[in-house]
Amino acid sequence: MPRDRIVIGTRGSLLALTQTRWVVDAIARLRPDLQVRIEAIRTTGDQRDVEALPEIGRKGLFTYELEQALLAGRIDLAVHSAKDLPTDSPAELDLLLVPPREDPRDALVSRDRCPLRQLPAGAVVGTSSLRRQAQLLLIRRDLQFVTLRGNVDTRVRKVHAGQCRAAVLALAGLRRAGLEGHVTERLEAGIMVPAPGQGTLAVQGRRDDHEIRAMLAPLEDADARLALDCERRIVGALGGGCRTPIGVWVRPSATGWEGDAVVLTPDASRVARASVRRDDADWAALADELVEELRRKDADSIIAGSRTG
Repeated sequence: MPRDRIVIGTRGSLLALTQTRWVVDAIARLRPDLQVRIEAIRTTGDQRDVEALPEIGRKGLFTYELEQALLAGRIDLAVHSAKDLPTDSPAELDLLLVPPREDPRDALVSRDRCPLRQLPAGAVVGTSSLRRQAQLLLIRRDLQFVTLRGNVDTRVRKVHAGQCRAAVLALAGLRRAGLEGHVTERLEAGIMVPAPGQGTLAVQGRRDDHEIRAMLAPLEDADARLALDCERRIVGALGGGCRTPIGVWVRPSATGWEGDAVVLTPDASRVARASVRRDDADWAALADELVEELRRKDADSIIAGSRTG
């Protein structure tokens, strides 16, 4: 007999709850008879919300507790931002749904609408991401950085309150939270390659839950799934950790697939870049070519140095 209720787990932040309500509403359109309850779960990353993320130094800062709740049967689904999800999740779990991807680019939010290249010398930029810091340093060596944590709306308020001159945030998060009007500048891949999975929702469940997998199937987006698989394949092959700035963006093109990737040291003193275009649908080959090109440019050495630095 089909189940009549499910529980969806999520973090309790504004953005996480907004994303989860999108999933709930989509399920309601498919199964209006189904009772859906949201359970907010506080993760390690939420509890330690003052420290810079690399200083905490563990995987799954925003996902571990949700995965444990899935394994224990407390919840039936967990809604993650895909960029937070480690590539080595428990074998009993699987991504049951990858819906259409939001714009994965990063965005600059600044006071007085001042774009990146026109920020005053020595301007303080808020971000807790080594990936963002390192790529900004490639453009502006003079910039200073301050850790900026909290809900997306909180970070925007901190910019306008003067705690920093600007901040870099995911455009997808700003859009989903209704804050796109605060965007000063959308940062293209030539300036800022996004985090792997950025802009993508990953709805995780138990691998053997075939009923829920079938129910969610109409919401699946094939291109978003393949792009996420490709980006996660690249990160898994490189073996980068939380102390290694890595950006990867893979997307369908008019004739096939294309991707950009970058690996840097946190101080941007060394950088490996790769861009690959394929006129076919072989996304796995695209991933392998990107990894090979990065390795030709010493990505493995950069990653090893970041781990010991």
